[in-house]
Amino acid sequence: MMVQRKRWPMEKPRIAVFGGQRGKTFLDHTSACGKGELVAVCDRDEEVLQDVRAYCEARGAPPLQVREFDGLFAAKPSCVVLANYANEHAPYAVRCLDKKVAVISEVLPAQNLREAAELCDAVERSKAAYLYAENYCFMEGPREMRRLYRKGLLGEFEYGEGEYLHNCEPIWHQLTYGQRDHWRNLKYASFYCTHSLGPILHATGLRPVRVVGFEPPYNRKMARMGALSAPYSVEMVTLENGAVVRSLHGQLTKNSVWFSMYGSLGHIEAVREAAVLGGGKRQGTLYASLDLKEGEPCDEVDEYVPKNAFPDAPQGGHALSDRYMIENFLDVLSGGEGDAIGVYEAMDMFLPGIFAYKSVLAGGVPMEVPDFRLRSERDKWRGDTSCTDPAAAGDQLLPANAKGNPVIEQSVYDGLYEKWKRERDKEENK
Repeated sequence: MMVQRKRWPMEKPRIAVFGGQRGKTFLDHTSACGKGELVAVCDRDEEVLQDVRAYCEARGAPPLQVREFDGLFAAKPSCVVLANYANEHAPYAVRCLDKKVAVISEVLPAQNLREAAELCDAVERSKAAYLYAENYCFMEGPREMRRLYRKGLLGEFEYGEGEYLHNCEPIWHQLTYGQRDHWRNLKYASFYCTHSLGPILHATGLRPVRVVGFEPPYNRKMARMGALSAPYSVEMVTLENGAVVRSLHGQLTKNSVWFSMYGSLGHIEAVREAAVLGGGKRQGTLYASLDLKEGEPCDEVDEYVPKNAFPDAPQGGHALSDRYMIENFLDVLSGGEGDAIGVYEAMDMFLPGIFAYKSVLAGGVPMEVPDFRLRSERDKWRGDTSCTDPAAAGDQLLPANAKGNPVIEQSVYDGLYEKWKRERDKEENK
């Protein structure tokens, strides 16, 4: 991890937020911890901006509100939070960094390899910070896994699994507004892999070097949603020490957030989300057999919950990971010590997803994962704009499904739009 804290300490970060919906989380926690000053919010949608305006005024802190991104800089922010669409982060990050403004980027860091290379270039030539907001790394379970692994209690890392399954069908109309060309409808199955893979990489500090991708058949559920990709993806990732990680993410019938790590001296795993929803377990509950002698059996398993970093904070915000991540990042921006994710680690989390899809398109061929710390490696991929976004791909546009994009009737999107509009109108008329 290459986060150069000494280059950019700030007395109190002046925060601007791009993207009003997800951005509310940053508004809340920045205000709650008192370590940053919110100075501006931007959203292209006037209705969203009005909602954010009311939200801020109710909390006594109405910042500058603008509809165009460049308008944020009138407030002279020292840091911009990119909470806009997940396929549009890299170009805005580059613009901020070139203005010597720090960036906290939501997932994903980029959508194709050209953008990824240009983002790394911008970080290297800028005096401003780039922090990657992969919040699943900062849940209680993954944080504790990282702490115990870095203490040596698991020994050498040998195998891990990460799952992020989210059945979004009930809320798809709220996420996509019935827009056929919404990024969520166009993305390929392995695109959003950093929630499942990221926490294992962040815990171990090991770099991915090879990946094989798997894509299941398209199904009726995805057709009802108007999404073009397969319902989920599996990435089998080999790390630099030879260990293997299975990463599973996407849309299945049951939600699952779960992580497991095996080492030469022990094993640790987080409780599954189903156990939390069933009652009796907290999200951060862990099962661990640690610090064993070689050849010792793993019969004793401890169940415990690590100390909560914010015992007085309300639950929510991705199991409190949002609060921890934001306060931690603000500490880092202020020159303190913190567990932040820099641009190269962000690339380690992102690149296996795009190369997993290249693997699927090639019929399951293993793909080498480049190390974007090295300019020579980045240079090999600067001309690769392949992705599923027509605006960014140019003549390298990929299908969202390896078997070809399915044909979906416009009536599907019209129905989703009408459902979203009815709910929005009902909420406004309360």
